[in-house]
Amino acid sequence: MTSAKPKPSLEMLRDLTDEHVLRTLMDHPRLTRAEIAALTGISKPTISDGVQRLVRAGLVVDTGERTTGRGRAGSYHSLAPRLGLALVASISPYGVSAQAVDVHGQTLGEARADLDRNAGEHRAADALAQVAGRLGQTAPGGLRTAVVSAADPVDRTTGRLVQLPDAPFLVGELDPPAVLDPYVAGPVLVDNDVNWAARAERHTGCAAGVDDFVYVHLGEGLGCAVVTDGAVRRGRRGLAGEIAHVSTAGPDGTAMPLTEVFAVLGLRRPGSTAVDAAALATAVEGDGERAREVRDALARAVGGVLTAVVSLTDPELIVIGGEWGRHPGVTAAIDAHFARGPRPVRIAAASVTAPELTAARSRAVEELRSLIVRSAHPGG
Repeated sequence: MTSAKPKPSLEMLRDLTDEHVLRTLMDHPRLTRAEIAALTGISKPTISDGVQRLVRAGLVVDTGERTTGRGRAGSYHSLAPRLGLALVASISPYGVSAQAVDVHGQTLGEARADLDRNAGEHRAADALAQVAGRLGQTAPGGLRTAVVSAADPVDRTTGRLVQLPDAPFLVGELDPPAVLDPYVAGPVLVDNDVNWAARAERHTGCAAGVDDFVYVHLGEGLGCAVVTDGAVRRGRRGLAGEIAHVSTAGPDGTAMPLTEVFAVLGLRRPGSTAVDAAALATAVEGDGERAREVRDALARAVGGVLTAVVSLTDPELIVIGGEWGRHPGVTAAIDAHFARGPRPVRIAAASVTAPELTAARSRAVEELRSLIVRSAHPGG
């Protein structure tokens, strides 16, 4: 004889109803109680009770607008106007840019602070604090959470940036959660920009619906994100996918780290380990001997790294992004070279514009929504 499943408590049912009301209003700027009931499939009396609870809690307001037409007029409700915003920030060699977004995903403010390529930890911290402070001053309800994309590796446990030798953009061990603590009331989530880009491609780009793929960033810096079973694998310290020093074939056939290939080809920025993306794009154009040699050298070097990545991760797809990675001539050369290998895998060019910010922004809205739902029943 099987025992009956325990029935949900009245408190649990109320919590679920309130969450349905809140999440429905997050997707629609204003609704009547009848419309919320229709969208959720919950009875109108139950929805009405939930709306009243949320109004008393200060999370929902009556807009003062009424329906028109025949029948009894209905009252429109919306989320309260001061529920707070989420900060979305990007730290790159070009500066720190940030947005304040609301629970509907609308941008309510933007700020930027410039950096140079060797800004250092303190200058980068000042820039991040500057944009956060500027946006926080005008945020209704303040900044409740933040999501940060960084062009350096990120320690998965602490959220601090990890300084690696020969990295083209060095800001030391910058600690975004500590910098943002005075400006952001809730959690601060930090990850590498390539990892965010991979999430964006899986959500709306060329890897949509693909659970196992790698995203290779070929730009001024070099990076890789490994997606397995639909999740980005960050490694013990968050350093998974750092491919710059993976040994591969150099232009003359000898083994060397991937980052050194660009030094041999004369395609680094002066005084830096950063790839000169503009010079590289020019070098691979056309059908001249120099262009063919550069394309072939890049295809061998990147192909060698991809062979190692495929051997270790067994992906369904390889996505190539970055300033020069999406160049048609480069992508075609890499694809042709890799197809001749023992384990060919389909290669696609990245398709999402500003993928790191797209994914970070989506995650910020998701986190803000969860915080608001939890605030309806803080003791739950």
